[in-house]
Amino acid sequence: MKPVLILSDGRMGHLNQSIAFCSYIGKEYDILDIALKNRFFKAVSYLFDFLGIYTMSIFDIKTRLPHFVRNDAVCHSETLQKSWQSKKKFLEMSEENNSHDMVIGAGSGTYYAVKVIAKILNAKSVAMMLPRGYRYDFDMIFAQTHDNPPRTDNIIAIPANFAHTRPQGLYSAKKRSIGIIVGGSNNALTMSKKTVKSQLDAIAGQYPDYEIAVTSSPRTPKEIEQLIQSYHFDYELLYSENPLNPIGDFLSQCETVFITADSTSMISEAISYGTSNVEVLPLESNKPNKFTDFINSLEEGGYLHRFDGTIRQKNRKIDFTSYAKKVDL
Repeated sequence: MKPVLILSDGRMGHLNQSIAFCSYIGKEYDILDIALKNRFFKAVSYLFDFLGIYTMSIFDIKTRLPHFVRNDAVCHSETLQKSWQSKKKFLEMSEENNSHDMVIGAGSGTYYAVKVIAKILNAKSVAMMLPRGYRYDFDMIFAQTHDNPPRTDNIIAIPANFAHTRPQGLYSAKKRSIGIIVGGSNNALTMSKKTVKSQLDAIAGQYPDYEIAVTSSPRTPKEIEQLIQSYHFDYELLYSENPLNPIGDFLSQCETVFITADSTSMISEAISYGTSNVEVLPLESNKPNKFTDFINSLEEGGYLHRFDGTIRQKNRKIDFTSYAKKVDL
C-alpha cells in the first residue's frame, strides 16, 4: 500500500490535522514542506486554479526532505532522496514511477499545491478544511460545519478539525483532578492577564479539594506563564521551559478540562478523546470571528460549554474514524 503525501505549510495546527487523518485511516505518510515564493504568488494561485492552470513554478519546496515514519523507511528514503533533491527532479516524477496514492493538505498555502502534485502523481487530492477561494474540485474535502459548506458529493462536513491525541505519560493524577490548558492571543482573540486571572480564580474557587493540573502552549505570553506559576498548582507544565504536550493525559484523567478559546486544534483534541467535560474559557474579541463561530457550533452540538462561572456536564465526543472512512481509498 502506497503512503500518503502530506503537504505542510509550517503550521503545526494544520499539519496535525493531516497526520490525524492518516492515523484514522491507518495509512503511513511522508511530509513535504512547501511554500509559495511570496505573497504575490498567493493571488496567482487563485487565478491559476480558476483558469485550470497547474504549475509548481510559483512554489519553493523547502530543503527538508520528507519525514519518514515507516519501518521500511530506509530503502524508500534512499529512492526518494534521489528524486526529491530538487524541485525539477520532483516534477519529473511520472505517473509510471509515482510513490504516493493520495496528497493532502490543510491551510490556504497548500491547497493549490495539493491539486498540482496530485495530478503529477496521478493521486487523489484531499483538503482538510474548506479551501475558500479555490475551486472545490478536490477528490475529497473535509469542511468544518461552522463554515456552512455546500452540499456536494466530495465534501464531508465535520464538527471540528481532525485531531488525534493520546496520553504521553507526562501527568498522573493523585486524586480527583481538573485540567487547565492555556493558549494565547491570535489574530481574532486577545488574551489579557486580567481576564486569565479572573478565570483561574473562579476555577480554583470551585475546586478547592481537587488536584489542578495546568499547561501552557507555544503562544502563551511570558506574563501569563508567570501568572500561572504564582498559583502553585499541583501540576504545571510551562511550554516555554518544557515543550511537551500533556493534553492527552489531562483528557484521560481529569473530570473537567478548561481550554482557552484561541485554539481550534486544542479544542478539537478535547472533544475527540477521553471522558472529560470540556469548558471553553472565553477571550476578548471586538467582532465576530471563526473561533467564536466554531465554539458556538460545538456548544449547540453538546460537545462543550462556554465557561460563564458555572460548570456543565458536556462530554460528548466526536468519532473522527467514522468521517475518515468515508473517503474512498
